[in-house]
Amino acid sequence: MEILYLVALNALAHLAFVGARLTTTLFALHLGASEFTVGLLMALLAVLPMLLSVSTGRLVDRTGPRRPLALSLLILILGTTLPFLHPSVEILYVSSTLLGVGFMYVHIAMNSVIGAQGMREERALNFSWLALGFSISGSLGPILAGVAIDLIGYEKAFLMLGAFPAIALAMLWSRRRPLPRPEYRTRARGSKVRDLFRIPGLRRTFVVSGILAMGWDLYSFLLPLYGVRLGLAAATIGLIMATFSVATFVVRLAMPVLVRHVRQHLVIGAALGVSGSAYLLFPMVSSVPLLMALSFVLGLGLGSAQPVIMAILYEQSPPGRQGEAVGVRTSVLNASHTFIPIVSGALSAVLGMTPVFWLVAACLLGGAWFSNRQVK
Repeated sequence: MEILYLVALNALAHLAFVGARLTTTLFALHLGASEFTVGLLMALLAVLPMLLSVSTGRLVDRTGPRRPLALSLLILILGTTLPFLHPSVEILYVSSTLLGVGFMYVHIAMNSVIGAQGMREERALNFSWLALGFSISGSLGPILAGVAIDLIGYEKAFLMLGAFPAIALAMLWSRRRPLPRPEYRTRARGSKVRDLFRIPGLRRTFVVSGILAMGWDLYSFLLPLYGVRLGLAAATIGLIMATFSVATFVVRLAMPVLVRHVRQHLVIGAALGVSGSAYLLFPMVSSVPLLMALSFVLGLGLGSAQPVIMAILYEQSPPGRQGEAVGVRTSVLNASHTFIPIVSGALSAVLGMTPVFWLVAACLLGGAWFSNRQVK
C-alpha cells in the first residue's frame, strides 16, 4: 500500500502536467500562435528546470522530500489555474514556466522517495511501479484534456487539470509519517557536479537519458502539430497520444520479469533502436489507425528504458547524493527540452514536419549505437 500511495502522488501531478502540456499547445494554436511560438512555450517548460535541477536535488538530499513536494504541487495548481483566469498567449508563457518548475520538483523528490523505499533488490521493481504510474497518468492526461477541450473549452480544461495536484496536496497534507529518503551525508568539501560525470556508469546514463528524453518529449511536441496539420480534432489527437502511454504501461507490466532475465544495456539499446525506427515512419503515415499503431510501437520502445535507467542512476550515485544525481539527469534532459522544441518549431515552419521526424530518428539510432559500443 505504501508504494501505491507514493505512485498515486506522482501520477496525479504528472496527469496535470501532461494534460496541461497538450492543452497549452492546442490553445496557443487556437489563439493564432505560430509553430515557433508553440516551440517556445514548450521550451519554457524546461528552461528553469534546466538551471535549477541540480540545486533542487541537493535541497531534497538535505531537507528531505516533503516540503519540496508540497511546494511543487502548489506551483502546479497555480500553473494550471492562470490560463483559466486570464486566457491569452502571454499568460501561457507564465503558466508554462510554472508547470515546468512545479513538475521538476515532483520528479526529483519522488525519484528520491522511490529509490529509498524498500530494500536494494526491490529498487528496479519499485521504479517499475513508478513507471507504471507514469504510464497511467500519461494515458489519461491527453484523453481528459482533449475531451475537456471539445466539451467545455480550453479555459475550463485548464481549471479541471488543476484539481489533480490539489488532490495530491491533500493526500500529502493528511500523511503523518515522514516520506522515505536516502541517508543524508554532508557533501565533502570541494565536491563538484563534474565529479558525478567522472563515474563511467553515471556518465553513460546521463547521455542515454538525454537522447531518450528528447524522443519522448519531442513526440509530445510534434504529434499535436502534425495532427493539426492533418486536420484532426483535439480529442482524436489526445487519443493517439494516449495510445503511446498505453504502450508504455503494457511494456512496464513486463519489466519486473524483463529486468531479471535481460541485461540492462540490451534493454536500453533495443529501446533506442525501436524508437528511432518508429520516428522514421511517422511522416509517411496520415491515417489515425496507423498513427495509433506507430505511437504504440514508440511507447513500447521509450517506455521500456526508464525504470532501468533510474535504477542504474540510483545505484551508481555516491551515497547521500542520489537527489543531486537525479537533478543532474533532469538538468541534462531539460537542456534538450529547452532548445530542441525551439529549433524543431522553426524547422517545421520552414521545411515541414518530415525533416524534424527524421532528425529525431537519427539521434535515437545513434544513441543505440553509442549504448551498445560503451558496454563492449
